[in-house]
Amino acid sequence: MGMSMSFMGKGLPSTQMVSFVMGTLYKQFVEKDIQNFDEFHMAILDIFNTFNSALPGRHYDAPSRKEIEACFAGWKETPESKRKQFFVDFMKKCVNLSRLDDSAMVTGVVTPPAAMAAKRAAENLPQLKIIKVVPDVVFVPTATVLALASVKLTRRMFLGSIASP
Repeated sequence: MGMSMSFMGKGLPSTQMVSFVMGTLYKQFVEKDIQNFDEFHMAILDIFNTFNSALPGRHYDAPSRKEIEACFAGWKETPESKRKQFFVDFMKKCVNLSRLDDSAMVTGVVTPPAAMAAKRAAENLPQLKIIKVVPDVVFVPTATVLALASVKLTRRMFLGSIASP
């Protein structure tokens, strides 16, 4: 009982936990018959899908295709005995916690009250009387999701135009 309680306070030591997780991931990775880059890419994406579905609340960004291509080139050149260490190093380098940017956070906080205010104002206009039929429970989440999607798309288009020459 004391041992399990000590784990509850501190958790497993980080090196043991990383070793355990990476060993399990590597075993899952090696079980797949990887012959070409597409299979390698699918195996890496499957690992990140497993991460994101298994860990509640935390989501990890998958590495870019260029990083995976570089890893695949190194993977092919690495001898069989050192592939596990190569895989562990790649995962440690490329596993990044997904972060919510400030614009999405502000939009998520500001949009629901703004949607309610807009709905109340629109109900008084004779041209938009039909908006009274839409319940608040449907209107507010829909407006919030649309606002978040537009922020994400706008941000992606803006950053995409900056990134490409």
